[in-house]
Amino acid sequence: MRHDHAAQLKLAAERLDGTAKHTQLIASPVLSEMTGHTILLKPENLQVTGSFKIRGAYNKIASLTDDELERGIVTASAGNHAQGVAYAARERGAKATILMPQITPPLKVDATKAYGADVVLHGDVFDEAAAYAIELSQSEGMTYVPPFDDYEVLCGQGTIAMEILEDCPDVTDIVVPLGGGGLGAGVALAVKTFRPDVRVIGAIPEGSPAWRKSLDAGRVVAADKVVTSAEGVAVRRPGDLTFALLNEFLDDLIEVSERDINEMILLMLEKHKMVVEAAGAVSLAALEHLNLRSRKFAEAEGEHVVVPIMSGGNIDTVTIGAVIQKGMIARGRIMNFEVELPDTPGQLVKVATILAKARANVIALDHDQFKANGHYTNSVALGVTVETNGPEHIEQVLQMMRDAGYTPKRIY
Repeated sequence: MRHDHAAQLKLAAERLDGTAKHTQLIASPVLSEMTGHTILLKPENLQVTGSFKIRGAYNKIASLTDDELERGIVTASAGNHAQGVAYAARERGAKATILMPQITPPLKVDATKAYGADVVLHGDVFDEAAAYAIELSQSEGMTYVPPFDDYEVLCGQGTIAMEILEDCPDVTDIVVPLGGGGLGAGVALAVKTFRPDVRVIGAIPEGSPAWRKSLDAGRVVAADKVVTSAEGVAVRRPGDLTFALLNEFLDDLIEVSERDINEMILLMLEKHKMVVEAAGAVSLAALEHLNLRSRKFAEAEGEHVVVPIMSGGNIDTVTIGAVIQKGMIARGRIMNFEVELPDTPGQLVKVATILAKARANVIALDHDQFKANGHYTNSVALGVTVETNGPEHIEQVLQMMRDAGYTPKRIY
């Protein structure tokens, strides 16, 4: 805390020049209309290695001595820091060993290996992998590169805020996802060093409550459990240094639901043609809640120019597929219902005709004589999944089924 922060942040920017991209802000008309504020995206999902983590990892490794590099580097990560360390270690000619939780998506594991690092899967969450990485650094003499609770690392992440302040002098609010807190602390440190009038608002998933508990208590408090699809911010315990900085500099904290996160991943795909991972969508998900859940934001006068940081875009195709399906269900774009039919010829044709008239595109049918509840002497259970245009269209389809004498039961 006694460092010359301005000098160290500028040094980090110099070290990263030519290595990390200066990601350009992207205006988002759809989010601006949705929120009533000017929204400019900071797309760190387009960064080298697909995440902001290259900034902190490279700045830290660039600060190491030759002796520290020769002993080898070890770290722990849910994926993005791993790739940043692996990339930076390769650039500096050092050997890297990366501990990753077993929940880490295969895409991130394979990408880390592709940079030449040795990957060891250990533990169910980040904290367990980190404990083993520290143990290895002590027993094997390797240099441990913390993923977030380190001054050089967070100064590297702080260069994101420096770019935002340079590219958008009118910015009033920066929204940042919080996991261990390295990104948030770095951004807050830079903002309060160079533009203390700009608000820094943290965003967390509801299933990852450590930051809420810690800030409420005024000290670091570990969460009993972490349950979120956003593995990049699935941390049970904030860092000590990152907490000290954010406890002083963070202006507000907003919690978002899994549904909020999934819908923003889908929105980015549809409207901006960009892939954003769940952790990177947490800050986007917070935008719709700023007016209601952030008193400082709501009470501030004048126009709000908000920059959410999309921290990464490393998401595997299986997860994208699941997110798209969940998002379409949440928006009323896919609907599944069950209905019992008399076991007589022509009933399936009648249902198909109703759906055709309702312009509901059939995705799947499950015609099962053994699932019926016996409402008829002889009956058949029919499960139907259709593509729809929204909640009103869903109700229209179900009403047309009722008007034809059926009793449909919506499943989702």
